[in-house]
Order: sequence, then C-alpha cells, then structure tokens
Amino acid sequence: MRKFSFALLLPAALAAAADSGVIFPKAYPPQNEIVVQNMVPIPMRDGVKLYADVYRPAAPGKYPVIVSRTPYSTERYPSAYDAAVFFSRRGYAFVFQDVRGRHESEGKWEPFRNDQEDGYDTIEWAAAQPWSNGKVGMQGGSYLGHVQWRAAMASPPHLVAVFPMVAATSLYHDWITLNGGWRLSFNFGWGAVRQESRIMQNTGPHTMAAGPESISYESVLWRLPLMNMQELVGRNAQFYRDWIAHPDYDDYWKKLNAEEVFEQIGVPVHTAGGWFDIFSQGTLRGYAGMSRRGKTEAARRKSRLLIGPWGHGSSQKTGQIDFGPHAHVDVHAVELRWFDYWLKGIDNGLDREPPVTLFVMGKGVWRQESEYPLARTQYRKMYFAGGGKANTRLGDGRLTFEEPPAEAPPDRYTYDPNDPVPSLGGNNCCGTPTPAGPHDQRPIELRPDVLVYTSEILQNELEVTGPVKVVLHASSDAPDTDFVAKLIDVFPDGRAINVAEGILRARYRESLSRPRPLEPGKVYELAIDLVGTSNSFQPGHRIRVDITSSHFPQFDRNPNTGEPFGVSSKVRAARQAIYHTRAHPSHIVLPVIP
Repeated sequence: MRKFSFALLLPAALAAAADSGVIFPKAYPPQNEIVVQNMVPIPMRDGVKLYADVYRPAAPGKYPVIVSRTPYSTERYPSAYDAAVFFSRRGYAFVFQDVRGRHESEGKWEPFRNDQEDGYDTIEWAAAQPWSNGKVGMQGGSYLGHVQWRAAMASPPHLVAVFPMVAATSLYHDWITLNGGWRLSFNFGWGAVRQESRIMQNTGPHTMAAGPESISYESVLWRLPLMNMQELVGRNAQFYRDWIAHPDYDDYWKKLNAEEVFEQIGVPVHTAGGWFDIFSQGTLRGYAGMSRRGKTEAARRKSRLLIGPWGHGSSQKTGQIDFGPHAHVDVHAVELRWFDYWLKGIDNGLDREPPVTLFVMGKGVWRQESEYPLARTQYRKMYFAGGGKANTRLGDGRLTFEEPPAEAPPDRYTYDPNDPVPSLGGNNCCGTPTPAGPHDQRPIELRPDVLVYTSEILQNELEVTGPVKVVLHASSDAPDTDFVAKLIDVFPDGRAINVAEGILRARYRESLSRPRPLEPGKVYELAIDLVGTSNSFQPGHRIRVDITSSHFPQFDRNPNTGEPFGVSSKVRAARQAIYHTRAHPSHIVLPVIP
C-alpha cells in the first residue's frame, strides 16, 4: 500500500451522468475532509496479520464501512485509491486491504484459496471498530469483485450488501476455462507472470526479461507442454501448476464456486460488467442465480444487474466500436446510490426501480428490465445450410430459419494445432497480447479452417438479448478436439463484428467433471454456450455464425491427441465435419425479443 502519515484534504469532484434510455445517477459532491491511517494490522483467525489503509471522515462519529480487498500493487495501479477517496469523502469509512501474502500482508499468496475466511474476518473486524456503525459493504472489480462472492459465501453477520464489478462467480467456469477450453493468454499472463510473488522486469508491451535475453509473450504462448511454460520466463508458481493439474471441474474448484451455494448467500448483490468482459458469465449468472436462489427475500428481490457494451470496465469505445457518448457510466455513482440505500438507509428510490439495466447494442440504448433472461424471450433456431462448401466467407454457408433438408453434404475442414486460427477480439482482458472486444472478423474469415454461415439481408430489426447457444452436429477423426462458435453482426459495408463467442472442449461435451474421449467418425450433438449478449441486428444487416476449432492464444491449442492436459508436447491435425440435415440439424438458438 502507498504510505501516508498525515490527514489528507482533497478537493470536491462531481461524477458524470449518462442518459440514453435510462437516467443514471450523478454522485453528490464530497461532504467532508478525510483522514488516512496506513498499515493498519487486521488479525485473521490463524494469527496472520493482513494490512490495510483506512480512509474515513475526519469528523468523529460512527460510519458505515466499505471493505475492498486487493492483490495488486497500488504503486503500479495508483488509481486504485480513487474509490477509497470517493467514498470516504461522502461519509463512509473505507478499508483498503492487501490480501494474504501480497505486499505488506503476511501469509502465503495462493490466489482465491483464503479469501472466504479472510473476507469474513476482515468484515467482522471492520464492524467492531469504534468508527464503524456496524454495517459493512464490499466494493471492487475483477479479483476485488470475486473476493466479495467468497466473503458472502461465509455469511459474516455484519455484511449487508456487496457490489462485485466485472467479477467471476465460479473460478473454473468463468476464469480458468470456458466450457473446458483453457484461457491460455489470461491464465498465463495474469497468473504465472503478473501474480507470481517475484517481480519480472517489463522490457516492452509484451516482452519479458528471461535471464540475459528477452522473449516475447507471444512466443512463450506457443510453448508445449503447458506445464513447463513458466520456465521460459523464470517463473515457478505452484498455484499455476495446480491449475493445470486440475483441468476438470473437481473438488479443487467446487469450493471456490459461489454458484454451488447461492442458497446460502443472504445479502443482496449488485453485479456489474460488460458484454465483452472475460467474466461476463459471472456478471450474468451471479444476478440470475441470486434472483432465483438467494437465501433471503432481500437477496432474491433486491439484487441487481448492470451490463454495458464494455470489456473489463466501463468505457465508450470497446474494441473497434464506439458505442456513443451514453455508453460509459460512472460506476462509482451507481455504487454510491447502492450503498446509500443499504448502509445509510437513504430512501433514494432504488427499491422501486426494475432490477436489471442493460445496454442494447445496435440501437445504442440503455433499457431497464424486470429479470434476466427476459421473460418475453422467444428462443428461435437459425439453421446452418449449404452445399458442403462453407469454408471462408466466400463459401456457400447459409443461416436460415427454414428447417434443413433431408440430405445435404457436410462442411469439412482440417484443424492443425501448428496453424491455429488467431484470436481476433472477443471476451478477454488485462494486458494479454490479443485485442479484446468487438473486431472485424473478415481477416480470419478467409481461412479454409473457418466455416461461415450467413443469413439473407434483414428487412426488419431483430433484437437478440439473453443467453446464446450453438448446437453442432459434428464429427472428428481425433479423440479430443475443440469447437469454437461466434455470433457476428454483418454491417452493410461488409464489416463482420463479433457480439458473442463460445468454445467447447469435446471431451467435456457431457460433463465438465467427467471427460470422455470421442469415437472417431461418430456424429455427436455438441452444445456450445456463447454466454450472452444484447444486440439489435438492424435492417440491412445480416446475421452470421463462424465455426472453427481454435482461438489462439486466447485459448490454448487443443493438441487433438486426447492425452492428459498440459503434460505433452505432441500435436496432430484433426479432420472435422459439421452436418446440417434434418437428422443432424446444426443451428444457433437466438433469444429473440419481440
């Protein structure tokens, strides 16, 4: 933590507002001066001391408390203090703590493992302080959001409400993998490189020091086996080896999954995130799960969801698309209204508004809804069609609402792990070498290992809001392989902008806990979860689905060998076939809003 040893007097500031379809709150001006106590020791149940900076109003009194717990160096991320200053100047005590084993805090750093117990102990410590009124909330994004779910799982008596931003609910499903596909660039970049306890010299945007020479991040990601990848950059993180050693959803991951225990979480949760965020699944499932299964009526009826056209944080432009001046939201102002209601008891109308606020891309508007997924959704199938030559966007692949014919030749391609389809946009974040968000897919749609299915030009608007799924009828000559699907909005000028994506590691087609090899040549029905989106396909646009078997380096290259994950350097090509007949109707399921 950055050190201060004096009272801090800071100027007032106003938050901005956005108002496209929905009026977002403005933050009221700062009301008080603040004092900061540094290096405040907070004892955990096992005797380890975690250290925090405590920001609070200078005037004597008892205040509601907001706890934020971070693994990040605030010297590298000085903006981390913005929230502490913002809330303490508006009448809150703010406890900003280094998690176990990070920076000043004692103990061993092992991501995620101690955050349930340590979160509980920190919250109860904060509630007992003389400057506390006994009501505690939690705030923060990404890892700082996930620790809120972990603390809520422990049910500390003085925790009143939480606001996890761009956060995972399940580390296995949202963070480490997506449908069994290993999030290579993020896991390696965030885990082995940035969070391993030793500090590595940065010699360029994606360049790392490795002994006397430097090596590019991109070249490291090609290294096999994955288990030995750390050696190239001088890392030796045990937790990273443990992640690779647990590729299935087993007990190692279940204890970290809030979705397993929504029924035990009794506090209201305000999730917030972006349609293009790497943790969008956690944002959406967190709200949907709490609104249906939360322990208390308050948790079920008063949890909320905010999701915009963002990546890993609010913005106006994401990827290659500028979503307009109303897209960016002052999230601190939204958080302030939430905490004022729950921790200060202010009747600001929050409980009388619809709980879901989402941004509809294509229209460029915000809208409030009563639930997610929307109750009025009509799930409609669009079928793959063609004459067996859907390879590239110049092929004959079609997307249609008409049911497929009795006979049609399958579309075939070869997936070679030595020549994978490069990642181009999508749901990624945090310094990885591939650009995230919406990007024109045409550069990779000329590859023969990308199948492209495109609708006719739309005559009327078609809004798609909610969970998206692709159902493939596919075969492979490999014992294991991957299938990747993208939902794409094709603009009149030809731009092909991705709006949702998903991957399925075929060995996990039946269960993420019990992998099973493929029988070569057998046709399987494979469901690919594309998580969710809200996009209005406008008249003059077309709907497209791309199918391939790689998305590298956002996801690791499936070697197609069926060998245990992460321990082999062997790869082989896989010959894939996608079927679209009446008996094997490959399709996408769109959540259409009438």
